[in-house]
Amino acid sequence: MRKKRIAIIGAGISGLTTARILKAKGYSPVIFEKESKPGGLIRCSEEEGNLFHHVGGIVFNTKIDKIKTWFQEQFDFENEFIPARRNAKILYNDQYIGYPVENYLYQLPDGFYGKIIKELALNVLNSNHVSNFEDFLRKKFGETLFELYFRPYNEKIWNFDLKMMPLSWLEGKLPMPDFKEIVISNLLKRPEKKMVHSTFFYPRKGGSSFIADRLAEGTEIVFNTAIDQIKKSGDQWSVQGDQFDAVVYTGDVRKLAQLLNNVPDGITGCSEKVTDLPSNGTSNVLCYTDDSDLSWLYIPGQEYRCHRIVYTGNMSPANNSKERKTCLVEFSGNAERETINEQLRSLPGNLEPIAYNRESSSYVIQLQDTRERIGTLKSQLELLDFYLVGRFAEWEYYNMDMAMLSAMNVCDHF
Repeated sequence: MRKKRIAIIGAGISGLTTARILKAKGYSPVIFEKESKPGGLIRCSEEEGNLFHHVGGIVFNTKIDKIKTWFQEQFDFENEFIPARRNAKILYNDQYIGYPVENYLYQLPDGFYGKIIKELALNVLNSNHVSNFEDFLRKKFGETLFELYFRPYNEKIWNFDLKMMPLSWLEGKLPMPDFKEIVISNLLKRPEKKMVHSTFFYPRKGGSSFIADRLAEGTEIVFNTAIDQIKKSGDQWSVQGDQFDAVVYTGDVRKLAQLLNNVPDGITGCSEKVTDLPSNGTSNVLCYTDDSDLSWLYIPGQEYRCHRIVYTGNMSPANNSKERKTCLVEFSGNAERETINEQLRSLPGNLEPIAYNRESSSYVIQLQDTRERIGTLKSQLELLDFYLVGRFAEWEYYNMDMAMLSAMNVCDHF
């Protein structure tokens, strides 16, 4: 029997994982990638000898056993990764507050603690159902904590009406308040250990590009190739003039209406219904910074345009070329260099810019009916051996481990 040829669109973490699993199962995957190197959102570059995560500071952690097992099998894990404990803080009025904020209420200025605890207690008794992101934050954490941290931070990062965002798509990604745990944490003043990223693993060299490069090994990847048409041809698919038995698409689902050719009218109609899905881009700058022990610093204050600093220089010594450490400052949307540089002068750490990157689409945003629209499109495409996988194809806010799980699930179809 001939091996099935499968075209995979996109060499991000979803496409690379899919290809690696399918190849191990005996198939012949070919990845088409518009850039000159693999990685997608997890790609890095070297700037003045320093590692630059182009989009956020990507680390690996998961509570899904089969993801952890599979991932570790791809590496000499003990020698190629560094285990780390998350040390995240919130910058509030030039003071560092522990993260998550609800477990460090005792660090807030006088007057906040008692008021917030009272609101949290009332919310435990009043367990009203909520369906949108804003109501969740407001009703679960209380008005004071909502206004102090959750509203300003999330409005900055999402740049979208929080009431328009359904709670369902953020399930598993949000801090779920546990009143008993909050009270105990504040009384005993103990560090947070339950969050999924309270500990994580980070490559000794190369950052998340090291992960992408390893997963790409042994896979046929056609680089510098932007797909302009995917055509149904009998029982096969035509991609870049070649024939394939199936397609795994990890690109932007909003572009499918332009790409698909010779498909049933129902699929055309479904693909046209997802062209208006909203997303947010990011503007990142790699900087030299003063030494610290931080891993993340969240910045809710409206006096700052940026929303967080990721201290990637603390994640591995190989990330830094000089005695000064490096960090990544992230802005939601398109921030001009003049704005970025002005902000850097007011942020802590005596920041000195090294390199800049702007990503047109980093954060996907769901509306109330997004999952229904995507689900209908997925089900119709799968009848034709065409599969949507990953953050932008499924329009789900996947971290690395969930993108891998999506890839694993689609591989079960083969």
